[in-house]
Amino acid sequence: MTRTLTGAASLLLAAACLAPTPASAQARGGGPAAPMVVSPEVSPDRRLTVRLYAPKAEAVQLNASDAPGVPFGGGAPLTKGENGVWEVTVGPLPAGAYRYAFNVDGVQTLDPRNPATSESNNNAWSLVYVPGSDLFDTRPVPRGAVAEVTYHSASLGMFRRMHVYTPPGYETSGRKYPVLYLLHGAGDSDDSWSTAGRAGFILDNLIAKKAAKDMIVVMPAGHTRTPAGAGVVSADANAAFSGDFLGSVVPYVEQHYRAATGRENTALAGLSMGGGQTLDIATTNGAKFGYVGVFSSGLFGVFATPGRGAAPPAWSKGSSDWEKRNAAALADEKTKKGLKLFWFATGTDDFLLQTTRSTVNLFKEYGYTPVYKESEGGHTWINWRDYLSEFAPLLFR
Repeated sequence: MTRTLTGAASLLLAAACLAPTPASAQARGGGPAAPMVVSPEVSPDRRLTVRLYAPKAEAVQLNASDAPGVPFGGGAPLTKGENGVWEVTVGPLPAGAYRYAFNVDGVQTLDPRNPATSESNNNAWSLVYVPGSDLFDTRPVPRGAVAEVTYHSASLGMFRRMHVYTPPGYETSGRKYPVLYLLHGAGDSDDSWSTAGRAGFILDNLIAKKAAKDMIVVMPAGHTRTPAGAGVVSADANAAFSGDFLGSVVPYVEQHYRAATGRENTALAGLSMGGGQTLDIATTNGAKFGYVGVFSSGLFGVFATPGRGAAPPAWSKGSSDWEKRNAAALADEKTKKGLKLFWFATGTDDFLLQTTRSTVNLFKEYGYTPVYKESEGGHTWINWRDYLSEFAPLLFR
């Protein structure tokens, strides 16, 4: 699988390469050489060690919110050695990709010894992969490709970016492929599913085992960066994204890729914010999507959970504004019959668990037959990679 790193992330990597090494320090004749630092380092038992040479720093913490053992919102403190190298070991960790950064005296920074990065909506992160999964390890199988694609959004009046996965053999086959549109969560970007989410590797491995059909996977940017929704989850922001998605993203894909069209060849799925966007789009455009997936999410406008652990508001059928706006779509029998898969999954420690349960019950009340599973864990990529690995094999059957 090939991938191009552009923009701010490449500049950060260039700057990181300027960090002193023993050879460069000696060449300048400027005193003792800085110690050689290896970071990150993953041990055979899946423990992660990170190191940072910062001899004048007063305090350094590791921020990696998805990693078990790293306190959420607090970070794990590094210990300073006599040579000025800070170090901490965490784990063992479940196999998967982890974003992390250092907090050095209150300033967040990337790991200057690690060239791998992942983008979120407003930040860049260092990225480390912990091996040990048949589903998303890099394996000796035919590889697809992930491309960064720039397109013009007619509804937003700006150029936008999406990531597009094409399966092994796409360039030479000449045939058309079904399409999965895969949406990210709040605070993330179109880069997130292919880096932290390992989407391309997951599809390569599933296709190689013949567990999933060959497919195109389109990963658009869910934040519109407009006054209506500059990085927040709201009805206005979702409407702005829906206009871009239906008016520009889907037409671009169908014009520039060998995309098989029709409901039976089109799937839509998303996590968290992207799951809410998925429900909004799929409910009002049911004739377009034969397969719908909702990961760690639900109807925020109906069952919004104001904080972690809080209960959703009371609900009775027909009581919400969302239902009133979508009454005709919810009652459309053709939409229900043509929906081949309506799949939900959420972790039992996820703060949106009750929102998901209530959303599933709402759709059951309206005659839908959603598939729902609960897994261990919370609102993290540890679950979302697994959900994609379970959802993709069910598509286009």
